[in-house]
Parts: sequence; structure tokens; C-alpha cells
Amino acid sequence: MRLIADYHTHTIYSHGKGTILDNVLAAKKRGLKKVTISDHGPNHMGFGVKVKKFSEMRKEIDQINDTIDGIEVLMGIEANIVGKDGTIDVPREHLQLFDILLAGYHYGARPASIKDIYYLNFINGIGKISNSWSQKAMKINTDALIQALEKYPIQIITHPGAKMPIDTHRLAKAAKKTDTWLEINSKHGYLTKEFIEIAKQYGVKFVINSDAHSPERVGDCQKGIDTAIKAGLEAKDIINIQEGE
Repeated sequence: MRLIADYHTHTIYSHGKGTILDNVLAAKKRGLKKVTISDHGPNHMGFGVKVKKFSEMRKEIDQINDTIDGIEVLMGIEANIVGKDGTIDVPREHLQLFDILLAGYHYGARPASIKDIYYLNFINGIGKISNSWSQKAMKINTDALIQALEKYPIQIITHPGAKMPIDTHRLAKAAKKTDTWLEINSKHGYLTKEFIEIAKQYGVKFVINSDAHSPERVGDCQKGIDTAIKAGLEAKDIINIQEGE
């Protein structure tokens, strides 16, 4: 299996260590055909990209695409699920600036309301020590993700299951319906082999990403590739993989 694109990389606009150009050059050096700049959404406390920076990033990415040949650079964002109703932290009026929308759960994301603090933070916290509450949290988390897929043009769910428990059966079924890709994250180790084996029953497509926070890690996806192979995936199941070395 050969990686041809990395759709999940971070830069200094959130809490990555390199610039957009650094990530692009690193991706090109690895022989990738496409790379996405997907910094954290604005509600990621202390790390999220500021909304006022969106236009600046768009301009920078457009300039790079105009001047560097051999690789396509996409402007994305790793939005946070911040509401029980599937609300994400990217204002809808700014969505047109992005080429691709990623979304997922993060512990440091500020919920949209007091009510959402209870559902997304408190219940998930109690769920870590109580099995019954964990099942309740799983339903809430999965419901929110599915509603997000129905409300927004989300192309990738990032590291599903890594931060908060989800029902893989339900999420995979919904992702198939909306043609959303489930991420095999080479940093976090999610989806796990077991989750992939469940999800692939529904014919969902997968994507293997680095979740790089430094330029040298862009395109470093061997861990995700190894997990995909162990789970029985083929190149046709994975959006950014080609057959061969």
C-alpha cells in the first residue's frame, strides 16, 4: 500500500510546530500528491485557530497552490463537536472558505452551551468510572456525531473513539449514508483494528492520516497502514491509498 495524500496536518495556526509551507514541502518530499492543512477549530481552548485567521490561511494556501507544482494543498479544519445536537465550532457563514471539513471530539473543546457542558463533559467524565454512564455517554456522543453529519458537509470524522466512546455500528451506517470517511489516525491509534472490522461491514470508506503536529511527521502513516492491513482492508477501501510500495 502506498500513501498518496495526508488529509490531517496541523500548523502554527493552531498548535503545530511548522508553517503551512513547511507542511507542504514535507508532503512533497514524501511524494504525496495532496496535503490538507486542518488546524483545530476555534473552540479548542488555547490551541484553536482564530476565526479572523481563516481568510489569511485561505490566501496563503491559494498562493502556495499557484507557485508550487506537483502537489495540491487543501484548506481544511478539524472542527470540534461542541453541541449535543451536532453543532460544530465553525460558523456556517465561513464554511465556504474550506475545501474539506473534518470534525471530531477533543477534551479541550469549549461546549456551545451550559447544557452541552453537562452532556458532553460531565456525562463523559462520569462514564469513565461507571459502565452504565459510559453507555449513556456513548449514545449521546454517537447521536451528536450523526446529527453533525446530517447538518454539515463533513468529509472526515477524525479518530472516532479516541476521545469519547462511540457506537461504531451506528456511526459507520450513518457515514455510509452521507459518504463520510472514517479516519484511521496514525497518531492516536484509532480506529482500532476491532473498530475497523466492525465499520467495514457497512461499506464505509476509510482514510489514513498522520495527524501531524510537526512537518517531519507529515505523511508518516505507517502505523495506520499496518492497522488497516491487519483489519483486512484493501486499497479500494481507503481513499488515499494506492496499491504498490
